[in-house]
Amino acid sequence: MSKHMLGAALFAVAAAGLAGGSASAAMMHGKSVMVGGAPMLPSKNIIENAVNSKDHTTLVAAVKAAGLVDTLSGPGPFTVFAPTNEAFAKLPAGTVESLVKPENKGTLTTILTYHVVSGTMDSKAIAAAIKAGKGKAMLHTVQGGDLTASMSGGKLVLTDAKGGTSTVTIKDVYQSNGVIHVVDTVLMPQ
Repeated sequence: MSKHMLGAALFAVAAAGLAGGSASAAMMHGKSVMVGGAPMLPSKNIIENAVNSKDHTTLVAAVKAAGLVDTLSGPGPFTVFAPTNEAFAKLPAGTVESLVKPENKGTLTTILTYHVVSGTMDSKAIAAAIKAGKGKAMLHTVQGGDLTASMSGGKLVLTDAKGGTSTVTIKDVYQSNGVIHVVDTVLMPQ
């Protein structure tokens, strides 16, 4: 193999590793994970990154309406299960519009903080907790309720207090104050 071919092969292996690898591997290389068409820079906090994701405009609007911007911009660390716009669209018609009204701030805050776990729990830590729990891990949320984490078909699935499930679609999006896992369904507390 010539030097040129060896170099090309090594580049291909490295590129494949980055494309299929974890966010932590990307972080080690100074790269960011793309979410909603925008790079999620590990040097920025949860809010600074979320506002750039076109898939999370509803979540950002809800976080602003609930007055949680300062909290999620703080040092944390936090683990956030971030529902996409499509996840919010699965809710019954008019739900989001109702939740962002000032009189429903308490309910909105309860729902949003149910998506936040104190500390940084990346997919490795959650997988270890699931293994230790013999297939299930209870994640205590900032709201006070618990989420049940389990694996299904090689994907991380969360079950909420009402029995609804949400699948992590993008894992390990590291932030300066924690980690985000993108989820496909809004989680509902008791």
